[in-house]
Amino acid sequence: QVQLVESGGGLVQPGGSLRLSCAASGSIFSIGAMTWYRQAPGNERELVARITSGGGTNYADSVKGRFTISRDNGKNTVYLQMNILKPEDTALYYCNVLVKESVQGPPMVYWGKGTLVTVSS
Repeated sequence: QVQLVESGGGLVQPGGSLRLSCAASGSIFSIGAMTWYRQAPGNERELVARITSGGGTNYADSVKGRFTISRDNGKNTVYLQMNILKPEDTALYYCNVLVKESVQGPPMVYWGKGTLVTVSS
């Protein structure tokens, strides 16, 4: 089995910064894409940022220029550096990881439990 542990959420002032981390552990042969999603009350869950196994990235238009996704393959960890935070960034942030548990096994999707980011004065 695979477990995801998220950390780094908290309360921050508008214009401030936070860095989220998501570490995968367990039965891991390789990791594919790693993605951050977020969901605020009353809203649909939305993709925030994605990084592929090769390092390619995608960002939601609302966070381009402010957020940076990165990964450390040696630590099976994905990060989300969030700068110039706005109140509308307030949400529960979820880590999503594509994992192969064996060389020929299919990619399996795993979700973290979420870490809360609150941007407020």
